[in-house]
Amino acid sequence: MVDDLRIPLRLPSLAEIRQLAEPNNPDLHAALAAVQLANQDVAVAWSGHLPSLSFDYFYGIDANRLATRTGSIRNLGYAASATLNLPIWNWGATQSKVRQAGLRRRQARLELSAAQRQLLANLHAFYGEAEAARSELETLRSSAELASESLHLTTLRYQAGEASVLEVVDAQNTATQARNAYDDGEARYRVGLAVLQTLTGSY
Repeated sequence: MVDDLRIPLRLPSLAEIRQLAEPNNPDLHAALAAVQLANQDVAVAWSGHLPSLSFDYFYGIDANRLATRTGSIRNLGYAASATLNLPIWNWGATQSKVRQAGLRRRQARLELSAAQRQLLANLHAFYGEAEAARSELETLRSSAELASESLHLTTLRYQAGEASVLEVVDAQNTATQARNAYDDGEARYRVGLAVLQTLTGSY
């Protein structure tokens, strides 16, 4: 059994956090995928200005009965057709599609920029919280150790008859509060690290 809350976890530097966030953040991945999709939509819309050629080939039974031969007549046959489409005039439908795809691409790029700015803002805010919790943790640990030592000394004084039971109870309350405050600080620090790992992936 290991008390993993007492195992210190390293907080990476802000530069390392930012470097990890760029390739691992799910929101940023989604925004980049939306930009790539919008670029493909623009290419597809522009292809409406180009001529298109389609070719179809058919082979099978061409008869009212399911048979390869009916008497001396062969029912199996094949056919082929080719279609060439030259886009000359379609009342501006293709240009409208190109314009719509361009607007969607612009919106996707704006959303990507917003996602990048939001990610940086979240990184700075959550990193500041985690760093504050880590620095406060040292003070809370020292307070808990001092309160535990004070309780030990007060208990020894009480056993020697130099302190009252009220002083022992007061020292116990102080030690309990200090330990609870330290545990709360540990929890805040772990939550701060978990939020950073949500933004950047495991480190």
